[in-house]
Amino acid sequence: MGRIILLCVCAGVWLCACHTSSDSSAPAQPKPDSVQITKLPPQYVPHKFDPAAPPANMPPLHPGEAAVCDADFIARSSVGGQPHRTDSTHAMLTITKVMMTLQLQTNIWVPVDAPQTITDHEEGHREIAEYTYQSADQIAERIASSYIGKRVEVAGEDLDSASSQKLLEIATEITNAYTTQINNSPTQLLYDQITDHSRNGVIAKDAVDHAIKNAAVEAAPAGN
Repeated sequence: MGRIILLCVCAGVWLCACHTSSDSSAPAQPKPDSVQITKLPPQYVPHKFDPAAPPANMPPLHPGEAAVCDADFIARSSVGGQPHRTDSTHAMLTITKVMMTLQLQTNIWVPVDAPQTITDHEEGHREIAEYTYQSADQIAERIASSYIGKRVEVAGEDLDSASSQKLLEIATEITNAYTTQINNSPTQLLYDQITDHSRNGVIAKDAVDHAIKNAAVEAAPAGN
């Protein structure tokens, strides 16, 4: 009876750039703190609504749906780099620092008169999202670390501006990589298949446990 909306959001990109230097020597080795990952505690807000007058900030229900779980995996990335000028309009930019702040925000919407089975079902979606979020910092650190020491060429009359723009693009690229890899849709879809969206009487907790353990196999595309 319910569904989950999984939104992997690039909620903001912060920029941290070094000024272009005429020094063409090799860049310094990355420092131990070149990658900083901050994982905030998951936030969860339950909502009750009147089906005859759902609130404006609630995700719309599709025909046949009674409730919805909205889980947002959010990442904000900041990238620092050291440009080394090669001539008046070109520089080699070395990535020296990546900082990421991660967050999971979950909202569950159930009707005021919903039976406990529907509430339990949506709570199961939340549990799966929070289970996935447990490894979010590991995913982010792996992605961020792969960029440290990466060198990209920048060009333009204003090398400081060009370097800043390139760092902004890389920060967005890192955030997008995270939001792709944090995907838990296969587990959520398997959970809905097991429970028939709370309609078949399967206990939500048992379905959550099964989906988490078996999604990699049972939710794989046919032929894989």
